[in-house]
Amino acid sequence: MGERKGVNKYYPPDFDPAKHVSLNKYRNSHPLRERARKLSQGILIIRFEMPYNIWCDGCKNHIGMGVRYNAEKKKVGNYYTTPIYRFRMKCHLCVNYIEMQTDPANCDYVIVSGAQRKEERWDMQDNEQILTTEHEEKKKLETDAMYRLEHGTVDQSKLQRAIPTLSNIQEAQSAWKDDFAINSMLRRKFREEKKIIQEEEEKDLALQTKANLSIPLVQETEEDRRLAALLKYHSLDSYEDKQKLKRTEISGRSWFPPAQAPAGKATDTLKKLGLAGKAVPPKALTGGSHITIGHLGIVRRKSREGPESLRSPGESLEHGPRTGGQSHDSAAHGMPQQSSPVANGDVLPAEGTASTSCSASLSSSLVADYSNSSSDSEVD
Repeated sequence: MGERKGVNKYYPPDFDPAKHVSLNKYRNSHPLRERARKLSQGILIIRFEMPYNIWCDGCKNHIGMGVRYNAEKKKVGNYYTTPIYRFRMKCHLCVNYIEMQTDPANCDYVIVSGAQRKEERWDMQDNEQILTTEHEEKKKLETDAMYRLEHGTVDQSKLQRAIPTLSNIQEAQSAWKDDFAINSMLRRKFREEKKIIQEEEEKDLALQTKANLSIPLVQETEEDRRLAALLKYHSLDSYEDKQKLKRTEISGRSWFPPAQAPAGKATDTLKKLGLAGKAVPPKALTGGSHITIGHLGIVRRKSREGPESLRSPGESLEHGPRTGGQSHDSAAHGMPQQSSPVANGDVLPAEGTASTSCSASLSSSLVADYSNSSSDSEVD
């Protein structure tokens, strides 16, 4: 940057080196440009870096060490022959101004106004640090023999008190003197720990694969072992036990299906009529009692052809098939004809006596009345 500024300079035609000497005098400007705008007041603009942590009095915000500001620098006094400078800068978070100045006596900076210092200082003597000898004490040691003797006696007593501590430090350092042995021991320890970690990872991977888990497993602790010892789990039968029980049940089962009662034509007719779901006395199916017309829900309808197609009221269902005239009427009309009227008190014979005639009669001549039309015959 300096070479570019030094080389690339424009000298106007009226520039006279003997008269103007330099371009700054020719332009009537200072080499520091804007930084020297208050130089007539003894103030120079510099780049100041915060020496320690402070809190601004204006906004109460913390300003860390190393934050840089454009500060106004001016001389305010001397410490012997060392000048004391004061710096004035504006806080970057508010409109408050902070003023600090040098302290050559303590080699430090002092806050004049606008901020508070964060106390992080300590006494070097209380912290048992090595103190620099003061100028007056150093001069006294050089000129006063008695003071030098007393000072040497104090130093010897300090040495005697520090000898046990120094011996312990030397013994601790001597244990680490053999670098090769220490390195070998450390590498051996690392190998053992690595082997243990690898075995634990293999166990965790096997457990995750067995349980089909995708979550990481934490390290097992003594508390977990103690808690697990107090718990008792009652698991269900294993897969092998269930298979064994199932095989025993299958081997003890009969090879043939259970016997079922043969379904007769009467049962098939009841299913066609939609009466299979109705409650029917169990004795009616076993032959222990008689089935009545009321149980079946069958009514009589008069024939439209005439009274000759009707049977007598006392005729039972155990008789044979219908006459040729009735069959002819049924075929002529294209629909099945009703059977002879039977009162609710008339009963059907047992299935064992006339099962063939009864089933044929039920399948060919018994029809349930589902019509409510007035054109049909009235029920007797």
